[in-house]
Amino acid sequence: MSTLLGEFLRARRQLMTVDQVGLTRVGGRRRTPGLRREEIAMLAGLSADYYARLEQGRDDNPSDQVLAALAQALQLCPDATEYLYKLAHPRACVQRAVSRVDQVSLRVLRFIEKWDDASVFVVNRRLDILARNRVAAAIFEGVDYTDNLIRLALLNPAAREWWLNWEEEAAANVAHLRAAAGTDPDDPYLLELVDELSRESEDFRRLWARHDVRGRNQGLIRLRHSEVGEMTFSLETLRIESAPGLRILVAEAVPRGPADDCVAKLRVLTAGRR
Repeated sequence: MSTLLGEFLRARRQLMTVDQVGLTRVGGRRRTPGLRREEIAMLAGLSADYYARLEQGRDDNPSDQVLAALAQALQLCPDATEYLYKLAHPRACVQRAVSRVDQVSLRVLRFIEKWDDASVFVVNRRLDILARNRVAAAIFEGVDYTDNLIRLALLNPAAREWWLNWEEEAAANVAHLRAAAGTDPDDPYLLELVDELSRESEDFRRLWARHDVRGRNQGLIRLRHSEVGEMTFSLETLRIESAPGLRILVAEAVPRGPADDCVAKLRVLTAGRR
């Protein structure tokens, strides 16, 4: 974990700028991206030597006070701050059963099918798509790699045309995977997914190296469907308390937007294909 902590601190430091933190530029162009170690140390109220040890993985027990100062200096969001604390103070691993395919109960399946005016699907922490309602099935019809949202975004050559905001969507999914993978070494299928994406996708390697950490909870999704045209949805995430780790993603058409008509057309398409 000390190595992961160092990698995270270094990646986040390299993404920051002197203008972002209000420092005065001295000299010409910098030879390396981002802020220098001593600059982050100064912002956090730490010695440069101590901060260097953290980045190099030579100190694995920073105090909560130090972590709070680093989170503020690096301007971390709440999800990234929580991730920082977990890297620094990992709890003892609790052995739990991990399966390649998580089970979705009949109660949840019936629940998502009651939505006939939204695209609704169930995912696990790896963003595997475990179940979908009829509207979601119509949206995904004919699209490759619909078993997993990240594989869909990064391994499907047509993804850039399918998602109108592809870069935003891909970055959000990779940030979610980073949050899920960073502190949990006991899911071999998650690590297998990271290995596959690292081998097959240059975009994944680029986004993964940023160490962005952000749970996939809400946002806008913009798609171009081959039969009904462009659609914009508002995404919301619901927890399934009876199945920890599983989430229901509800993508509703933006009110009074063109997606309203598209959802109606999708319902007609699904009705005609039963």
